[in-house]
Amino acid sequence: MARLKIDRARKYFGSYTALDDVSIDVEDGEFIAVLGPSGCGKTTLLRQIAGFDKLDGGEITIGDRLLSSPERHVPPEHRKLGIVFQSYALWPHMSVAENVAYGLTVAGVRDPERARRVAAALDLVGLTGFAERRPGLLSGGQRQRVALARCLVTEPSLVLLDEPLANLDVHLRASMEEEFSRFHERTGTTMVYITHDQAEAMALADRIAVMDRGRLLQLASPSLLYREPANTTVAGFIGEGMVLPARLLSKPEAGHCKVDVLGVEAVMRCRSDQAASAQAKICLRARDFSIAQDEGGLAARVERLSYQGGYFRMEVRPLASEETVLHLDAPEPAPAAPGETIRLSIRDGWVIPEADLAA
Repeated sequence: MARLKIDRARKYFGSYTALDDVSIDVEDGEFIAVLGPSGCGKTTLLRQIAGFDKLDGGEITIGDRLLSSPERHVPPEHRKLGIVFQSYALWPHMSVAENVAYGLTVAGVRDPERARRVAAALDLVGLTGFAERRPGLLSGGQRQRVALARCLVTEPSLVLLDEPLANLDVHLRASMEEEFSRFHERTGTTMVYITHDQAEAMALADRIAVMDRGRLLQLASPSLLYREPANTTVAGFIGEGMVLPARLLSKPEAGHCKVDVLGVEAVMRCRSDQAASAQAKICLRARDFSIAQDEGGLAARVERLSYQGGYFRMEVRPLASEETVLHLDAPEPAPAAPGETIRLSIRDGWVIPEADLAA
């Protein structure tokens, strides 16, 4: 295991800033997901950790060993890292065992030690009995496990996973998520998982680092990230959050404050130091709405119904703000048809910290 410390990492490609003062501390044995859309900088960050590129600023250390800075660059083969790629990168002419053993062979490890470590790695990923097969005879999930075994057999101090489930279908993804989770529990290996898939990150990671345009926006547990996004970008990106303007009507009390949103008063969660403001922003989730049973609440016109199996996803437009589209889940039978007006109660929400409104 190893503690990874990324301190104010910067990377430029010409005039383009790919990494902008990114700092992340990964504890021994922690599973961190780096999440963001295409072009956010997550793959560039992985390349800096792996040593494929040189930093233009900042430092990267593993344990007490400085690996990257503008003055120092340890090459990838001397970093004692394991990498699992999206494409598997298996040799098609080699057997499973030969693929797994490749790194040991290059490092000069010979039998019987090499054979022992290969067998142990295949057992760890549930592929005992597959040693003599060729990759072309394996399923996508099995090939991914071979790639993981090849990574682990060299006993790396840190494992980097570069969108390892992107090439798998939905059912195999769910199965491999369980495999990665069980593997992490068994080994306690420090892992950094690069992905654009929120569901993967939420299911697997101890903490998630959300990136956008080369910046780290928030590093938090999945629950905290979902419940208390640090800024409007994270709020809109995670969990289909709906970001709306609001006016704060009261100071925080026991972690809650009263707000006015679209002409309706509601009580929402907020930081204890949240200042009253006429230009606040709030984050609402589908679960924060319910159909009002009286004349109170927010009047909205139903735009679209989408059956999701056991419930409907409803898209509505508040009458007080026709340009705004909200969504909520409603049990079947559908409470209203498209074109009809319903009233919504707002049960919960999060006041986005005022200091981050410009993010």
